[in-house]
Amino acid sequence: MRVSTSDTTGKRKGTASNDIFEKCRNFTRPSDLQSAGLYMYFEVFGDREGCGAGEVRMGQRKVLMFGSNDYLDLITHPKVKEAAVQAIKKYGSGCSGSRLLNGTLDLHVKLEAELAALVHKEAAITFGTGFQANYATLSALTEKGDVMICDHNLHASLVEGALRSPARTVRFRHNDMEHFERCLENCPPDEKIFIVSEGVFSMEGDIADLRGIMKLAKPYGARTYVDEAHGIGVLGPTGAGAAEHLGVLDEVDIVMGTFSKSLASVGGFIAGERAVVDYLKHTARPFVFSASLPPASVAAVAASLQIMKKEPERRLHLLRIAQLLREELRSRGFKVLPGETAIVPVVIQQELDLCRLCKRLLEEGIYINPVLRPAAAQNLLRISCTAAHTEKHVDRLITTLVKVAAELDIER
Repeated sequence: MRVSTSDTTGKRKGTASNDIFEKCRNFTRPSDLQSAGLYMYFEVFGDREGCGAGEVRMGQRKVLMFGSNDYLDLITHPKVKEAAVQAIKKYGSGCSGSRLLNGTLDLHVKLEAELAALVHKEAAITFGTGFQANYATLSALTEKGDVMICDHNLHASLVEGALRSPARTVRFRHNDMEHFERCLENCPPDEKIFIVSEGVFSMEGDIADLRGIMKLAKPYGARTYVDEAHGIGVLGPTGAGAAEHLGVLDEVDIVMGTFSKSLASVGGFIAGERAVVDYLKHTARPFVFSASLPPASVAAVAASLQIMKKEPERRLHLLRIAQLLREELRSRGFKVLPGETAIVPVVIQQELDLCRLCKRLLEEGIYINPVLRPAAAQNLLRISCTAAHTEKHVDRLITTLVKVAAELDIER
């Protein structure tokens, strides 16, 4: 039991030991990396004026970007930018209110109908961010007496939603259907079961065994939730994601997606049965008590969605480039995790080696994201391919990576 330090009047005196900010001053990981010249976060990028395909500007130089989730290369697409500009001219820069009250525009309603149709659901609801969509939905739909059965490798937004929920949470080993089935078998008969998985896992880039999940879930009357943040625009005959790619889209109860990846904007959505969406509209606190997405963001998503539908060659090119990169990396002895998505993760065992590698690559004009444990099970050089990348870009990346890894004596 802690005893407060008090003066003669009974008021507590502040000391270093009871200062709530003390943990902040003791958090030295960023400064340690900065001192070593290995800090890789909050890099500052500039405008893209004069940049070529796949390039961004850092200061006065152009850098080849292999760290962006702009999978379909739509952020700078003329039709997307023009749609955003026209929306500002017509509606203004914001809505100044929540969707529940004065913040719903015809743009929101139209986009939600298009998103619901994309993923074969009755209705959809949009949120300010993908994180908000996951957090809000898991916490709103579950209650005490329910159980959430979650893949172990879920994104932080899903984990936070589960923590916020009063439901019991069980995590099964990543993509392990035997363990998943045991988790189902151990649920008491009176528990309502909610199964949560990503379609494409954001760090490792692998695809969930959604066929196995759906098959095992049915006998238990369980409901299913699939986060398609990294699947939409990348997988499936129409770009609807991993569930479409695996032929189980109509069986999934709730599909979540984001706008900050393939759809070139910001925000997120949930699609499902109309009754579920109506319930979320009135009970999901992060939705009810947040201002609505601004018109420019909504219009950019709508324009991106149309381009995605009309130009499937973007998705096909992206997947071909990612596969080429996987093959080339493996042929040079790099340990690449298996997958067939836009994310190509290379295992780098030592954290400092990964930071040194990313720093040197940036000096050579190539930006790639370093992913350090515990954000993933292993330290990863997380390479993101986009429709902007070409075979020449792959050649440049491979040549540079081989050279830099040899210079730094990094084990493959």
